[in-house]
Amino acid sequence: MVTDKVGAIIAAAGRGERMGGVDKMLALLGGKPVLARVIATFEGCKAIDQIVVVVSQENVEQAKKLIDEHKWSKVTEVCPGGELRQDSVAAGLKRLEDCDWVVIHDGARPLVTADLIERGLKAAKEGGAAVAAVPVVDTIKIADDNQIVRQTLMRDWLWAAQTPQVFRFDIIAKAYPPAEGEVTDDATLVERLGYQVKLYSGAYDNIKITTPDDLILAEVLYRKYGR
Repeated sequence: MVTDKVGAIIAAAGRGERMGGVDKMLALLGGKPVLARVIATFEGCKAIDQIVVVVSQENVEQAKKLIDEHKWSKVTEVCPGGELRQDSVAAGLKRLEDCDWVVIHDGARPLVTADLIERGLKAAKEGGAAVAAVPVVDTIKIADDNQIVRQTLMRDWLWAAQTPQVFRFDIIAKAYPPAEGEVTDDATLVERLGYQVKLYSGAYDNIKITTPDDLILAEVLYRKYGR
């Protein structure tokens, strides 16, 4: 039986401007770099055939050394990213080889699990695109430039998007390179093409490390779940 080939892009080229000078990709989580935690999960996921790691130019050699040390066989390339996140994903897409599906994940979300990846692939096969997300638990208000509330949104309709985000290769390839202007996730580009994007249940502990406090919380969650 011929099975679909699945490639993964780990987008880890962010500058980490809110980390107070700490490189979040190389910061330790459970005694190992954050980036290593992410790669190890994708390497161990049976559904993944190929991994491309996209890092900042200054971290390319360090990432290659990390991969060599762990002998991760699914990682086929480490490449430098671009100025914006979408530039880094575009660079990763160019280096995938004959993939039918693409799983894109933020390198700053180290508590991802193989189950979360595999459920994303299952959800994406319904229509070609799926995004991990969790229901918003806070009340969200829209305010003007003077911080005056203009609208309170219905919470029942709001979801916080995460990664993994999973796409059929031809769909995500058509979405890149993106139009001018920054976008914060890959699904936005796919939505602009008119494709429907399926949300599937993410995890509240699938946090993104953006600040030093996030790293502390990730350490607590790592110890709790033993990932």
